[in-house]
Amino acid sequence: MAAETASHAAEAAAHGFDLLPIVILLGAAVIAVPLFKRLGLGSVLGYLAAGLAIGPFGLALFSDAQTILHVAELGVVMFLFIIGLEMQPSRLWAMRGEIFGLGAAQVGGAIALLICVGLALGYPVAASFVAGTGFVLTSTAIVMQMLDERRAIGQPKGRRIIAILLLEDLAIVPLLALTAFLAPGGEAVSTIDRLISVAIGLGAILGLILAGRYLLDPMFRLLGRAKAREVMTAAALLVVLGAALAMQLAGLSMAMGAFLAGVLLSESSFRHQLEADVEPFRGVLLGLFFLGVGMALDLDIVAANLGLIAISVTAYMTLKIIVIYAVARLFKSGHAEATERAVLMAQGGEFAFVLYSAAAGVGIIDATSNAILTAIIIVSMVLTPIMVILHDRFMPRAEDKADDLDVAENLSASVLMIGFGRFGQIVSQPLFANGCSISLIDTDTIAIRESMAFGFKIYYGDGTRLDILHAAGAEDARMIIVATDDRETTLKIVELVKAEFPHTPLLARAFDREHAIELVHANADYQIRETFESALVMAEEALRRLEVDEQAIGDIMDDTRRRDQERFDIDICAGVYASRHLIQGNVPIEDRDRYIVKPTDTR
Repeated sequence: MAAETASHAAEAAAHGFDLLPIVILLGAAVIAVPLFKRLGLGSVLGYLAAGLAIGPFGLALFSDAQTILHVAELGVVMFLFIIGLEMQPSRLWAMRGEIFGLGAAQVGGAIALLICVGLALGYPVAASFVAGTGFVLTSTAIVMQMLDERRAIGQPKGRRIIAILLLEDLAIVPLLALTAFLAPGGEAVSTIDRLISVAIGLGAILGLILAGRYLLDPMFRLLGRAKAREVMTAAALLVVLGAALAMQLAGLSMAMGAFLAGVLLSESSFRHQLEADVEPFRGVLLGLFFLGVGMALDLDIVAANLGLIAISVTAYMTLKIIVIYAVARLFKSGHAEATERAVLMAQGGEFAFVLYSAAAGVGIIDATSNAILTAIIIVSMVLTPIMVILHDRFMPRAEDKADDLDVAENLSASVLMIGFGRFGQIVSQPLFANGCSISLIDTDTIAIRESMAFGFKIYYGDGTRLDILHAAGAEDARMIIVATDDRETTLKIVELVKAEFPHTPLLARAFDREHAIELVHANADYQIRETFESALVMAEEALRRLEVDEQAIGDIMDDTRRRDQERFDIDICAGVYASRHLIQGNVPIEDRDRYIVKPTDTR
């Protein structure tokens, strides 16, 4: 197969650009990632497996994984730029304690402990230092992708992890300097030379800050007047790659430069457009990075040094988990958050490749040791998604624990409200204002814990269970309101309540028109689509701002409500396509049949 690929490459070289490698990479990702996500194994593991399959030690469709890795590192760079766009300077300043406190404590503690692995295996101090510190540097790409998939980037626990990653990015500079110092003859490097290196790094950061403050926003404003979207995209890429290059030339990480550029543009009026322009490149290149990591796993080296690699990976990951957990607990994080952080950050990272290459270049480690250490890092990266899956499966999340909450038991009120999110909170206000007594139950433990500060007492209880409904006082309530935000949960509760308490009026929150029809069939006494009234209010305001006469606005809104109710009555009996002739649209009624594909939501 490799020979066939080579012949394709030779043929392509004679006729133009070779598309075959790109097609293979995209095809591997398209096949592996959906499959692994369907199996519950996550996209990162899918990319890694695909890379291993098509790499030198799989089907051998590619022979040089390092080249792909160097290009794909731009995915990490763009990811950090997008994160920076979400981090206004004020937020970053507020994180300074976490960056230089939490981050420094974790990095310092991990370095001190991980050096011991090399020493225990009989390696010299310098080699043990390089090997241990390389593993301290967490994989930004893997952790950020995991946080993104878990929707945790904007949460406090996610911001704390980002703060640690930023400190690790900064740490690469002094670590490279120490590597040069520990090299044979490294003592000859003068203090002045080291201070100059530090000054260059700080100068590059300062220069980037000044450029962002005084040049970037005016530049995008000028380009915006040209109304050429492709130029704006090119400018966005120029900013990201230019900032990354500036940091790299100054001896800092490219990811740090991109992050700073994003922060500097976070308060710009062009922020959302920049994010939209960069996002497609980020996704493709980040996937390519994981493919490259999978390809770079040298199975020959793993097989030849299996015992050493197994011991090293186990020791490094175990010790790093211990340090991360201990530091997290020291800084007042809960057990669940500390455990999750330790599992997410237990692997070595892509910056270790830079550190090991530098150490090999100055003679601290030889080429074989460099290959073994690189394999250790890659194996730890491969193991991380598996560890996260096991963590999620066997470790209950903090929000799932309700031991310290008041459960629904012997409640009594005129109204039982099941679900107390953004919808239920608004519904409750007129009822409380009228003096109604309301029993509130929910399963969101975070909301329950925070509710008292806003004047609500919510009891922990699952409305889909009959025993909980009895304990919450459903049989004595004058009314039951189902305000849960999951359509299947809502439907299940409605069916259960109407079967057990058929004479109690039941009002339910509907997700959309089809859900509302399902609730009617389940005998809900009243249902309303959660966005229906707010959408009509906005439409009414739009007509008003278009200077439509108030009497005409009233007539239009009355007719809209009448049409919708008439449609709904037809839909209940005949389905959502039966009332299409009553929908106001910009496709003639007689032409609509040709566009039918399958029943969809027609809110």
